[in-house]
Amino acid sequence: MKRKWWLLGGCLVLIALLAGGVWWRQSRPNTIARPARHNRVQRQDASATSVKEVKATPWLKLKQPLKLPILMYHSISSGNQLRVPKKQFTAEMAYLKQHHYRTLTTAEAIRALTTNTVPQKKVVWITLDDAYKDNLTNGLPALEKYNLHATINVITGFTHKTNHLSLAQMKEMKATGHVDFASHTVQHLNLDELTATQQKQELVKSKQLLDSQLDQNTKMLCYPAGRANATTHRLAKQSGYQIALTTQEGFATMKQGRYNLSRLRVTPGMTTATFADLIAVTNR
Repeated sequence: MKRKWWLLGGCLVLIALLAGGVWWRQSRPNTIARPARHNRVQRQDASATSVKEVKATPWLKLKQPLKLPILMYHSISSGNQLRVPKKQFTAEMAYLKQHHYRTLTTAEAIRALTTNTVPQKKVVWITLDDAYKDNLTNGLPALEKYNLHATINVITGFTHKTNHLSLAQMKEMKATGHVDFASHTVQHLNLDELTATQQKQELVKSKQLLDSQLDQNTKMLCYPAGRANATTHRLAKQSGYQIALTTQEGFATMKQGRYNLSRLRVTPGMTTATFADLIAVTNR
């Protein structure tokens, strides 16, 4: 009798297990198909991203020769005619952002000038001479806030001085992506008063230091006090610079020559309206 009940109970348990297995197979989600679909979506997204990267926005070919506004700053502080207060600099950076100006890198400025093309209609190149330490403390925050770019022209023999950027600080600024660096010679001497040999040392040694310390190919030279002569132009080209900047007032054009480009001086106390007029280009 006991054996009969034991067999009956075993049969019931077996039936229950078989029924449960059927129910589980019918009710569980299709975990095989979903990952395959998800992978297809990922591949499609990746493909779309790569297409977008390949199809970069083409630069605009200008009908008239480019007139590039190159802004000339020095110290971002107060004190003299070469020092633009932090508040003014920040206001001018805000103006550029609000009015949709593209601030060029050195490489972009060279491309724009040599090909007569621009990434968009409103462009400007911000340059700061001498590499003062306040370019980091007072200038960089505004560039970062408004997502703008500037080029700092370095006196390479001054990197140990208290009021000038050290190499470590320059590396820190470059890493932000908002700043690049160009040559302002080694000792900031009037190049047109030096011999050809002395000029070459000022140009070559400054480039070598920037290239090695900042891991770059320095392509732009800014003349100290804007002073240069025909020998300077020849040596600048020989030394590997592609363009050079002066302190001559005006828009930069290729008619001036690669090694004689003009800039627009930003002076302390300038109103935002005056700043807007300074950089406005109307004949493109």
